[in-house]
Amino acid sequence: MRIKCRTIFKGKAIGRILMIDEPFSFLGGVDPRSGLLTVASGREGENVEGRILAFPYGKGSTVGSYTILDLKKNKHMPAAIINAKAETIVATGAVMAGLPMVDSLDLSTLRDGDRVLIDDGTLDLIDVQEKRVVTCILRRKGKMLILKRSQKVGTNKGKWAGVSGYIERGEKPEETALKEVSEETGITTARLEGRGEMLRIRDGNNVWNVYPFLFEVGDESVVLDWEHVESTWIELDELSNYDTVPGFMMVLKTLGL
Repeated sequence: MRIKCRTIFKGKAIGRILMIDEPFSFLGGVDPRSGLLTVASGREGENVEGRILAFPYGKGSTVGSYTILDLKKNKHMPAAIINAKAETIVATGAVMAGLPMVDSLDLSTLRDGDRVLIDDGTLDLIDVQEKRVVTCILRRKGKMLILKRSQKVGTNKGKWAGVSGYIERGEKPEETALKEVSEETGITTARLEGRGEMLRIRDGNNVWNVYPFLFEVGDESVVLDWEHVESTWIELDELSNYDTVPGFMMVLKTLGL
């Protein structure tokens, strides 16, 4: 999977991500003599040498720039730095040390230990596949339909979800949505009420580009196909009683539910 990002300091790097989940200071956060993290959101004792160091943004004293340079002098420098949003201290240190650095990307797509290639303004998640799907929420008289996925589907067996399906090449998301509603529920009178922003949801080695849709439907009976074994109409506040697929609450939120 390839992600476009902004280059702070140009260079090519390959390695495994070492993820720090909070803003990070090189001064006091890493020992430049050993490369070991000292204050790093539970990652203390891990070595940054040769790793792709990922964290939201830098903080702390401007001396942190020279700490990065000291890591280089002591041969403990990371392979590269990834930030959600670069700030001056870390950016200056990267330039001084000749350390590849990128920003302007969603860190929630990344996982600790991911193999990554950074080159020419792109970040390639080597072992991760990107897939385009729709998720459709069907609503009737204030309740929404959720479906329990069968053991025959490829992912998230036994979990509850809306109507979903892969977007085929040359197919528009809305076309896929209407097709999947008909195939998975037998309902043919769905009326489009809204659509949400595309969501990028990470699940294992898959990144799902999810296109959410909201449909209003009438009193037609639900007729399930092989992808689901059970269905039920529920109030939104009942959803916590069900084991749903990753990102399902995000889909509801972007639809205003």
